[in-house]
Amino acid sequence: MPHDTTDGDVYVSPRHLARATAVSDPGLDPLRDLGWDLHHDHLGNAYLTAPDGKVRLGYLPEGDDDGLWRVTAYQDAFGPPAWGVCFNDAAPTEFVTAFTNALAEAYRQGPDHYLARPLAGSADRDPFLAVDPLINHGWQLDRPHLSTFAITSPDGLATLEYTIGDLDPAIELETRDARWHLWAGTSSARPFWYATASTDTPAPLLRAVTETLADPAPLPRWRHDSYSYVKGHAQLSPILPPSPPSPTPLDVRRAAASRRPAALPAASVPRWSTTSRPALPGPRR
Repeated sequence: MPHDTTDGDVYVSPRHLARATAVSDPGLDPLRDLGWDLHHDHLGNAYLTAPDGKVRLGYLPEGDDDGLWRVTAYQDAFGPPAWGVCFNDAAPTEFVTAFTNALAEAYRQGPDHYLARPLAGSADRDPFLAVDPLINHGWQLDRPHLSTFAITSPDGLATLEYTIGDLDPAIELETRDARWHLWAGTSSARPFWYATASTDTPAPLLRAVTETLADPAPLPRWRHDSYSYVKGHAQLSPILPPSPPSPTPLDVRRAAASRRPAALPAASVPRWSTTSRPALPGPRR
């Protein structure tokens, strides 16, 4: 189902300061279009499962925490997760949709793509492929700690962190202490929104998110939903209504015809002929 209409009355710039939209369908549609099984629990949470059972997505508005989107992949459908990604309930929906679009494409190509572990030095699997789009758009690389690299947006209000060293897989999947931690705001302790990805998340899936994040185009939102959230940080620009289409030649002719006055009836003019009777003489005085 396409979602190409502008939904909002303002554009939010930079886009990493926009919040989630109220409609989740764009994030679910790429996988539903592949025929993934969809079901709901009694609370209203939605679950999508790939036909081979090796990838699962949970949309969890009634979950135990603020992890609204949780995606996990499995080498064995009945084994532990090979990798996991989480977007919280405020993460811009466009970033989630970028991820699920990339996941749908990887799933079409087979397990060697959606289960491909990052590999340093590989042309298409190097984990730092996810960093390139940000660096190319002016984000700054830093190393705040010996165990962490950080890439920060030009305005300082969005950060992608990469943790070096061994991590506990269970902790990566259940907390924000994951290999990749993407967040926006003035503090990582209380971010505007956040997303995490565990160690073996395929690099192309992460790159799809950072390419969308780095895009300078603003995102449409409703002012009453976003103003208190981004006040003092983001720019809100009114969305102008679209210009009317240019008239066609037929439209011009019809408009001219509608403005032309109706023709008046012809005046009655007496006409004389050789057969006309002469006028009668008037009375004599």
